[in-house]
Amino acid sequence: MKFKNIVIASCTISLFLSCATNPFTGKQTMALVPNSQLFPTAFAQYNQVLAESNVETGTARAEMITRVGQRIAIAAERWLNANGHQGYLNDYKWEYNLINDPTVNAWCMPGGKIVFYTGILPIAQSETGVAAIMGHEVAHALANHGQQRMSAAYVQQGIAIAGNVAINNDKDRDTFNQYYGIGSTVGVMLPFSRSHETEADKIGLYLMGIAGYNPAEASKLWERMKANSGGEAPPEILSTHPSNDSRIANLKALAPQAIAEAKKFGVQSFRAITPY
Repeated sequence: MKFKNIVIASCTISLFLSCATNPFTGKQTMALVPNSQLFPTAFAQYNQVLAESNVETGTARAEMITRVGQRIAIAAERWLNANGHQGYLNDYKWEYNLINDPTVNAWCMPGGKIVFYTGILPIAQSETGVAAIMGHEVAHALANHGQQRMSAAYVQQGIAIAGNVAINNDKDRDTFNQYYGIGSTVGVMLPFSRSHETEADKIGLYLMGIAGYNPAEASKLWERMKANSGGEAPPEILSTHPSNDSRIANLKALAPQAIAEAKKFGVQSFRAITPY
């Protein structure tokens, strides 16, 4: 019992001392892995991905990915500066690459390293669609979602280890592992991930709006994403992402707020939507 109390106290102190503030929500978030360690690792992994991939350069669509990315990055800096977070992006090393691959995906690593796969472009349909995807992926990085997920995984693992050490009976230990594994995943980790997706959707709408792209188009993008999936998706409670219907409804509800936010930055009209 004494050992268990020490473990709990140590974890509590570690969590208290390892927190960061999300500039977009003002909430305290877990930061057990500091950006000073996370960014270099992410940059190295990014370079490895590029080295092993068919990176498309010099084409109109590759240039479009860079153009949209730069506009989203500028929008992020404008928003952060206007809201008292000057210097937040000092350690970011923005980079935008298009990989010729049918995978329907895009991502932004901690520190601003971005990849789009050509497979997602037909669903994006236009530069505005790319901006909706870009805003969402960049939002994950800006809100330190990767850092939070790693921290949560460490806590989940730490509690599992503490439980196994504290429980002496083999049968009780097996029961703990079974129920803790399911409970911590379905009850904590998956909802945690879904909350990040919803948060990134909101931040992404703000970023694309400030960058001059119509936030009202984001819900239409996800309608196309839903159609592309063929309706095949796990139940929301067992998924890392909100259901397509939940996401579409949320994006529609948030779009007016994002449009109003963009107007604060002088955006009175949005770029024309031209399919490519």
